This record gives sequence, C-alpha cells and structure tokens, in this order.
Amino acid sequence: MTMPPTRTLFNASASFEAARQLVALPAGHPSGRLHGHGFVAKLRCALPTAWAQFEGGEIDRLRDQLHARVALLDHSLLNEQVPNPTDAHLARWLRDGLALPGAAELGVQSTPQRGVQLNAAGQALLWRRYAFQSAHRLPNVPLGHKCGAMHGHGFEAVLHVRASVSHDDIDAVWAPLHCQLNYGCLNDLPGLANPTSEVLASWLWEHILPQLPGLASVTVYETGSCGAVFDGVLHRIWKEMTLDAAVQLRHAPDGSGLRRLHGHTYTLRLHLAAPLDDVLGWAVDFSDVKAAFDPIFKRLDHQAVHEIASLADGDTAGIARWILAQARRYLPQLDRVDLFETPGCGATVTLGDVALAGPM
Repeated sequence: MTMPPTRTLFNASASFEAARQLVALPAGHPSGRLHGHGFVAKLRCALPTAWAQFEGGEIDRLRDQLHARVALLDHSLLNEQVPNPTDAHLARWLRDGLALPGAAELGVQSTPQRGVQLNAAGQALLWRRYAFQSAHRLPNVPLGHKCGAMHGHGFEAVLHVRASVSHDDIDAVWAPLHCQLNYGCLNDLPGLANPTSEVLASWLWEHILPQLPGLASVTVYETGSCGAVFDGVLHRIWKEMTLDAAVQLRHAPDGSGLRRLHGHTYTLRLHLAAPLDDVLGWAVDFSDVKAAFDPIFKRLDHQAVHEIASLADGDTAGIARWILAQARRYLPQLDRVDLFETPGCGATVTLGDVALAGPM
C-alpha cells in the first residue's frame, strides 16, 4: 500500500507553580481570591527542516524554549506579569513569547480537570474533564466477546468548548447529565441501548450542543488507555500503550547524550477514524486494534529500535513515521500516531491535515 503524504508535529510540556487572582468574577467566586495551582503548559507545532542543530534534536530544543518561557512564571504572582491571568490569557502570553517559526497550538492546564487550548489559528477552546462510574454491556457483539457481559468502567468525559462561555457555564450544563450517568447503567438510558464509547460520545454531543452551541468536541475515556472523540461529524478512537526500548541517535553531534545508547518508556497512541458500524456501534473494536498491532509492538518493545533496518535513525519522529507506515498495513483506518519519550514531549505524525480534535 502506498503511503500518503504525512505531516509531523513536535510536542513539548513544562510545569510551573504560581499564584493568581482573577478579576471580573461574580462576588464571592473562589477564583477571585488569591490562590495557586500547579500549571502544565503543552505545546505542539510543525518545525522546518534544520530548525534544530540536527535531525532528532527538535524535541529537546522545543522543550528547552518552553521551559525557559515557563520559568518566568514559576513561583510567582501571575498578576504581576499577566493582567487577569485566566488560563486563556496565560496561554496567549506563553505562546506570544516563544518566537516559533510557524503556527503553534498551546494549552494550559490549571488543574487535571480543567484548562484551555489555543489552536493554530489562535482560537481558544476551554476544556473540562468529568468522571463518572457506570455499568454497561454491548448487546450486539459476537458471542463470547467480553464486552457482551454486564461490566463497568470509571469513565471520563472531556468537553472542548469555544471560549464564549466559562468553566462554570460548562459545569452547569454537565451537572444534570452527571446525575443520569454516575452510579447508573448506561443501557437503561434512552438512546444508549448499545453504549459503545463512540455512541456515548454522540449521545453526550446531542444533549450538550443545544445548551452550549460552541461545543467543539466530546471525548470519552472508557479506560485510561482507550476512548473515542466526536466533533459532530466524525468519530475517532485511540488506543494507548507503553513500550520500553533502547535508542541511539546517530545524527546527534559528539558529546550529546542523545548520541549515546539510552532508552525510554515511550507512550504510544494509535488514532483511527472510520464510520460507525450500523450493528456494533463502533468505528473499530479496541481489542482488534491491539491484536492487529501486536506484531509491530513486539518489534519495538524491549528492543533496540534504532537497529531496525528500515529506520534511518532512532529519533522519535522517525520512529512514529515508521510505526504509521507499518501499522497501516494491518489497520487501514489508522491516520495518526503520537509517540512521547517523556510525558508531553514527543512527536505526532498524521496523514495530511488530519484534524487534531480532543485533548493534547
């Protein structure tokens, strides 16, 4: 199968501790008081060839630039540098000072449950994460499939909403849905007779959109390692796994630690898009993704990946491109691969201009 053109984006992440006080809030709002957070900034952008000193050095240079920018805020009172330092204002302040060679996405997480993402066009999307404990079964799966039995999950949902509303507005819309979902059986709710992650994402979209017209996407985590996202048009799923591998970057200059033999516990996410099966209610079965990818996984896990003959080098972007090309032989729905060396730092490879809906 001929490989379509790909696009490579690089990711970096940095955390900082800071205090702030938000203005123009209703009287008595807790965020109007002086308070603090452990923030996380996440950056994703395309980079031109030769932007770094050597091919494979992009992630380290991007991470260093983000850390330098974030250091200006670390252990400070944010109001002294950013007037009314909301998550969105912080994201713009951070991005404006990075002087990157192209458009970039930048997110700020103020707690594990809330934050903001600036897309490449500069549009702010607020996001809010909710957890609910629910039972379900999938009635249409083949006989013997484990999901045909009644079971349960600690589900999570992430709502991305264009920033014409506040996190409080999103909370108000979610509250009655939470009452229906939490400590209940999804199959008992009208419209959820076959509650796959994809169907649940669509169900949430239909119930939330009339009250939040700025809704951009709904992401459902069935477990910590798999889930689905719906943007009103397209269903996408992902399957996440970790792999432990040794690596060496031959293109790194003498004296660089990357030139030495080293290793990572990589986090790998496979993203797939397909129409929903009319009977099964999913784009692709998560179990099928895992089984189809297993031969490739075994070539990477507990191996020296830079020794794979068809890899030009051991850089993370090159490995991600290799994974995408190899896996599409078995998973033609695959159109994006994320590969992270450390949390938030790695490469994203997509087919063409695949939309990057959902959390960073």
